[in-house]
Amino acid sequence: MDARVKKIGLPILLSGGVALFMYVGLSAVIPKAEPVLIASQGRTAAESTTKEKIHYTAVGDSLTEGVGDQTKQGGFVPLVANKLKENYQLTSVEIDNFGIGGERSDQILKRLKEDDSLRENIQTSSIVSVTVGGNDLMKVIQSNIFGLSIKTFEKPSTEYQERVTEILSEIRELNATVPIYVLGIYNPFYLNFPDITDMQTIIDNWNDKTEAAVNEEGNSYFIPINDLLYKGYNNQVGVETSTSDTTTNSDDNLNTVKNNVLYEEDHFHPNNLGYQLMANAVTEELAKTESKWLEKEAK
Repeated sequence: MDARVKKIGLPILLSGGVALFMYVGLSAVIPKAEPVLIASQGRTAAESTTKEKIHYTAVGDSLTEGVGDQTKQGGFVPLVANKLKENYQLTSVEIDNFGIGGERSDQILKRLKEDDSLRENIQTSSIVSVTVGGNDLMKVIQSNIFGLSIKTFEKPSTEYQERVTEILSEIRELNATVPIYVLGIYNPFYLNFPDITDMQTIIDNWNDKTEAAVNEEGNSYFIPINDLLYKGYNNQVGVETSTSDTTTNSDDNLNTVKNNVLYEEDHFHPNNLGYQLMANAVTEELAKTESKWLEKEAK
């Protein structure tokens, strides 16, 4: 072998050996990253007891429709579907989105009874999610705008709970085994009106009524989202703007706080980040209950 080749080759071999030694050593010392969600552990192709395809039907109001999602993809629903496909190595997740903005619980119930397409999809679904309650609450507020109190909501909330019970019963009648995931509502006004504590109490009471109805129905799960959204991402104020360019103590200097998880055009619906937080909450609940929707039915 040429002496020059020996001179060049020896350092390369030594360097390669040192690099290999360091790689093996560090691999033993540094632990592998754990998955964020239990679901992300996935499954192997050899597991024949689990499904390869999932049918996901979503029904509800504007939160299901995805109002505020600048991508126009449909809010949290496709985000959940993509996560399921990735985490569980599914060949496909069929989505049927029956969200209609502005609908109250009575209108959603009516569709469940009369919309043949919706009914047929629920019958073949592996998962059903429901968003309901926000528009019922807003109707009470609009009808009693000059005389609102916590007591104002007592009777309407009881009637609302009865309708949610009917919604769940209708879904269960169409599909005896499908798990149903019902999302709560949130307070979009908190950052601008934090002193109005009654509003937060009303939101909590309304969610309690929803959760009570869900708990009465078997194989149904309530997913709270108020704590994820009402104070912004990680409870951080998004942007504070002022109507005045100078800081004064004048009453004319009105400050408005923008919640960084709400859609800027209406400050009411979630934005892309808000829907991602909702999707995370739904995905985590699905991970906890995967045996209810992932396992194949016994023959």
